[in-house]
Amino acid sequence: MIKKEELSLVQEWDKTFPKSEKVDHSKVTFVNRYGITLAADMYVPKGAEGKLPAIAVCGPFGAVKEQCAGLYAQTMAERGFLTIAFDPSFTGESGGNVRYMASPDINTEDFMAAVDFLSLNEKVDPERIGIIGICGWGGMAINTAALDTRIKAMVASTMYDMTRVNAKGYFDSADSEEARFEKRKAMCAQRLDDLKNGEYKLGGGVVDPLPEDAPFFVKDYYKTDRGYHERSLNSNGGWNVIGCESFVNQPILMYSKEIRSAVLLVHGEKAHSCYFSKDAYEEMTKDSKYADNKELMIIPDAVHTDLYDGGDKDYIPFDKLTDFFTEYLK
Repeated sequence: MIKKEELSLVQEWDKTFPKSEKVDHSKVTFVNRYGITLAADMYVPKGAEGKLPAIAVCGPFGAVKEQCAGLYAQTMAERGFLTIAFDPSFTGESGGNVRYMASPDINTEDFMAAVDFLSLNEKVDPERIGIIGICGWGGMAINTAALDTRIKAMVASTMYDMTRVNAKGYFDSADSEEARFEKRKAMCAQRLDDLKNGEYKLGGGVVDPLPEDAPFFVKDYYKTDRGYHERSLNSNGGWNVIGCESFVNQPILMYSKEIRSAVLLVHGEKAHSCYFSKDAYEEMTKDSKYADNKELMIIPDAVHTDLYDGGDKDYIPFDKLTDFFTEYLK
């Protein structure tokens, strides 16, 4: 018997963005195949009739649905799509114990469970479902699109490949057997320390207070009024130190070349992370018979966090996203 956990859900508006009068908002829950109950915000265009195209949104990695995933979801609902923004397993308002753990498998399943929920929703056309993954959830979205044949279109915005960066470091600067061995060794030692101490040590999130030489993409979002949220890992204590341990051994983009559905990768030209999308696009299109419906869109002058909430110049290309999903969710 599939059972839901009883979750404690905040009912008042506690997002980092203003509430739209163009959509109806409600809290919903659904269960993934590991029995974890996920919490989501659902946005429905006001006055909408008939079965709608739908989009599930998640990310960034360590964020909660009250931040930019909700902004993406609400904005796309204003444009005619039924949307949900959900918290992944072990984070935010979603269930799962222990807290602040990540898993390439479970988090991919979270997206698939969101597609399950949308497919069975009476307001949704199950043949017109897409997903949006932001930052680290962009990589998860690619992995999900390679696995879930129900997804007709997928967008990855300011994408991180979390398995690559965990296994190889930024710009593959630690891509060696020795470096990975030392990382594995340290995490194995941390596992025992955690058990001895009776709790999991947190990795620290975004450093507080921020040092003067902190990277600009760290300074300008999670600790500011622009992006802070009390339930966000990145705004507070961060993931557990061993929270992403299995990412070191599991490349999630292995079968991206086999994605048949439409894919749009969006990244800022000046983002430190732009190489993830460029390489992912090359990998999924090179010698692929499904390359015709794949696209890489580079936003001039934008940095990584500009695609979280638009930055100071409305960098998120919502018109492009609307055209993309309208074309492929028809």
